[in-house]
Amino acid sequence: MAVQPAKARREDRMIDWLGDPANWQGSGGVPIRLLEHLAYFGVTLLIAIAIAIPLGLYVGHTGKGGVAIAGVANSLRALPTLGLLILAYLLLASVFPGNLAFSVPSILVLVVLAVPPILTNTYAGVRAVDAEVKQAGYGMGMSGAQVLWQVEVPNAMPLIMAGVRSSALQIIATATVAAYVSLGGLGRYLIDGIAQRDYPQVLSGAVLVAVLAILVEVVLSVLQFMIVSPGLSARGRRNRKSEGPVAVRSDTPSTAASTSGNHE
Repeated sequence: MAVQPAKARREDRMIDWLGDPANWQGSGGVPIRLLEHLAYFGVTLLIAIAIAIPLGLYVGHTGKGGVAIAGVANSLRALPTLGLLILAYLLLASVFPGNLAFSVPSILVLVVLAVPPILTNTYAGVRAVDAEVKQAGYGMGMSGAQVLWQVEVPNAMPLIMAGVRSSALQIIATATVAAYVSLGGLGRYLIDGIAQRDYPQVLSGAVLVAVLAILVEVVLSVLQFMIVSPGLSARGRRNRKSEGPVAVRSDTPSTAASTSGNHE
C-alpha cells in the first residue's frame, strides 16, 4: 500500500520537470537535445542504408558471399555497445578537433550496429523471391539489372523496410547510450540525471526517448504502407482471404448441364 503514493510522487515530479519552462530553453533544453538526437539518428540511418542496401542487393542477386555476409552481420550484432563506444572514442577522439572528437566515433559505432539488420533483411528478401518469377522476367527479355530493380527489389521491399525499421530503433536506443562518451541528445538527461541523483530528469529523459522511438516507428510504418505493393503486404493477403473462393455462377454451361442431368 505504501508503494502507490511513492509512485504517484515520482510521476508528479516527472510532470513538474517536463512542465518547467527552464527545461525547454537554452542549449540543454528539450528541443535542442531532441534535434541533436534526431541529427545523430538521421545521419546514421542514411549512412547505414547507403552501405547495407546496395551490398545486400548485390549479394542477394548474385548469390556470392552470402555465408560471409551472414557471419559478419551476426558478429557485429554480438558486439557490446558500450565497450565499442568507449574503444572508438579512445582511438579516434584525438584525431578530430572540437565536437567532432565526440560525434564522429559515436556515429561510426552507431553505423556499425545499424548496418546488420538492413543488410541481412535485404539479402534475405532478394533471395526469397520466387525463382519462377525471376525466370519469367528473364523470359520477357529483361537484363539482370532490370530483373533486380523491377522484380526482385519490389518483391523484397517488405523485408527491406522491416530491416530499416529495426535499424532505426537500434540507432535511437544506442544514441542514448552514447551519451556516456559525452555525446549530446536525449541520453544526456539519463546520464546527467543519474550523476546528479535527479531522478525526475532521468524518468523524463526515458519517456522522451520512448516517445521518439514510437513516433519514428509510426512514420516508417506509414512509409512502408505507401511504398510496398498492396499485393505483397499483410493487407493484400487479408483482402484475398476475405474474398474467399471464387463462386461458380449457376448459369455456367457446366452447372446448367449438371442440373439438367439431375432432372433427367
